[in-house]
Amino acid sequence: MPEADVIWMDDHRDDHEPNQDQQGRDQQGRDQQGRDHDQERPTEFARLLTELGGAAQRFLAGLRELPVEDLRTLGDDPLRELINLGARLGVDWSGTADELSEFVRRRMSGDYAVDEFGFDPEFTTTIVLPALRQLARTWFRVEVQGAENIPADGAALLVSNHAGGLPIDALVLQSVIYDEIERHSRTLGADLVFATPYAGDFARKIGVTLACQEDAERLLGNGELVTVFPEGFKGLGKLYSERYKLQRFGRGGFVSAAARARVPIVPISIIGSEEIYPQIVHLPALARILGVPYFPVTPLFPLLGVLGMIPLPSKWIIRFGEQIATDELPDGAADDPMVVYNVTDQVRETIQQTLYALLGERRGIFG
Repeated sequence: MPEADVIWMDDHRDDHEPNQDQQGRDQQGRDQQGRDHDQERPTEFARLLTELGGAAQRFLAGLRELPVEDLRTLGDDPLRELINLGARLGVDWSGTADELSEFVRRRMSGDYAVDEFGFDPEFTTTIVLPALRQLARTWFRVEVQGAENIPADGAALLVSNHAGGLPIDALVLQSVIYDEIERHSRTLGADLVFATPYAGDFARKIGVTLACQEDAERLLGNGELVTVFPEGFKGLGKLYSERYKLQRFGRGGFVSAAARARVPIVPISIIGSEEIYPQIVHLPALARILGVPYFPVTPLFPLLGVLGMIPLPSKWIIRFGEQIATDELPDGAADDPMVVYNVTDQVRETIQQTLYALLGERRGIFG
């Protein structure tokens, strides 16, 4: 497909934006609001380190309560003892063995299906989502608000803020949506994901597809839930000093897709993801050598090597906002730059204001 026909969902080019004066005034207002927000929390990084120390103390205290006696008998019957240990830690093993056995049987016989994008729902439901579920519930202690705003049937475009260095928020969000309404959401991912060995194949298996207009419209036309992160890598790579300040939402390609398909837009606001890898500085020279958008330095990475890549156990809140209808937009709205800009700005402002509200409500970074 020629590149000229593709409208990238995470495009951040600044050319040909509609109504530059209006956009400049809007941006100045948002920047001032962000500065005011920072002035209210001048020692936020120090607070992060303090809360991290407290969380580490609680974690070590919790280790003392683990059933260590079970670990001493691992050599006798490792599988049984690991199952017993997991049960004591709250892991629900009911039906797991039977499900895995049936999954393996179907894989061996080739009795499974993938869709035209490579999505493997059985692999996702049986193997991937259970692991993500434990990550969301146990490690991040995700609190979900407004789940009634996710459509139980029919197509919709879900639009979220993006942060954290690695796209863990996209994986957690996919798990949360499935647990709330038992529907798979299809995430739009950057081309770098599919150019990365192994990551691209895995992404397609769990329902991720290329963030372009054509794929988005095909998925919406098929009645799917489609999730997009318009900030792209600029959101993922934000420094900690810029936490919870939304980056540009590109040229509004996601709004065009929703308007053309006449489907609702659901704004999603996530807090907690900014703190899993607090990015202090970037090393652009090293990023260029490695061919990645950024190479972050956090309090633990690369100081602790691989251990520094373990995400910090911040407390997450995910709020699904009220649906924004597109079926009432005028004919041709999908191709009208001003309409697209206005709806894009509405979605962005909704998410931004919700983030500020949630930050004011939460009790602490690590809950």
